[in-house]
Amino acid sequence: MDLKLAGRTVLVTGASKGIGLGIAQWFAREGCHLRLAARSKDLLEREAVSIRKSSSVDVQVFALDLSQEAARKRLTEACPEVDILINNAGDIPAGSLDDVDDAAWRAGWDLKVFGYIGLTRFYLSKMKARRSGVIINIIGAAGERPMPVYLAGSMGNASLMAFTLALGAVSPEQGVRVLGVNPGPVLTDRVVKISRKRA
Repeated sequence: MDLKLAGRTVLVTGASKGIGLGIAQWFAREGCHLRLAARSKDLLEREAVSIRKSSSVDVQVFALDLSQEAARKRLTEACPEVDILINNAGDIPAGSLDDVDDAAWRAGWDLKVFGYIGLTRFYLSKMKARRSGVIINIIGAAGERPMPVYLAGSMGNASLMAFTLALGAVSPEQGVRVLGVNPGPVLTDRVVKISRKRA
């Protein structure tokens, strides 16, 4: 498939495995240059080598904990201009109101909710200035169908849905699209981990 994206630069967070890695591989096949961010340096570098072998694109990796504002700042300084931002990094813990304590809840939201907000704030401003760009937030179906056994994630996803809808309603006026995707269960390490906990 050729979607005429060759030569574009795409930043994917949470790109070392699962959905993020699959997205990165797809964009590489379309001829896009990649900026990949995740916490695991070893996994990122291994996957970057594989992508470089299969696609003639530029791949740069950034091993960062994007729950930290300082890490997000380092990423935006290293990659100030991207054509497409894929917000995907997230690890909100599963569990009921009694299962997830305040510290775990906040840590999960710092990475996914506030991580998405922080990177969107930076890149949306850049994209508006040049009147070109796309931001895609990988959110999750629990925002549409809240679950008591995934309460922190359901609430975080619902807030990101509202965030995306609000921005996406007006961003086309500045030449930018802000979109959200709510995938259902995908066979990733994270889904396996959550399923085992529930079992």
